[in-house]
Amino acid sequence: MASVKQIQVTFDCAEPQRVARFWCEVLGYVAPPPPEGFATWEDFDRTQPPEDRGSWFACSDPSGVGPRLYFQRVPEGKVVKNRLHLDVRVGTGLVGEERLAVLEAECARLVALGAVRVQLLLADEDNESCIVMQDIEGNEFCLD
Repeated sequence: MASVKQIQVTFDCAEPQRVARFWCEVLGYVAPPPPEGFATWEDFDRTQPPEDRGSWFACSDPSGVGPRLYFQRVPEGKVVKNRLHLDVRVGTGLVGEERLAVLEAECARLVALGAVRVQLLLADEDNESCIVMQDIEGNEFCLD
């Protein structure tokens, strides 16, 4: 029997630290401390070759349960819909108006952080309501 593997979710983006800090706020994740010997990540970056400065950043679940998120700079911008997206589970176990109220409150909080609301998908016979959103660089995710 194969063992369960830990995963890391990697985002291609233009501004890794900015996008990572957005997702820290969304998920309650934390950025790691800077490498030993450096007071800040900016101090560390200044020691890197110019082309490597700000090229990556990471954050993790402080409880150790969720996957690490890794953000890497890529030269090209996002041009099509994601083939993979995150569902941010804020309405688990809730239905109807109670679920919608929780989704809308979280949507408002994330819009204030720079996210974009795309579409409310109302419940049908197979699925509960969710809100399709985009992060600060246009990556789709759902409030579920």
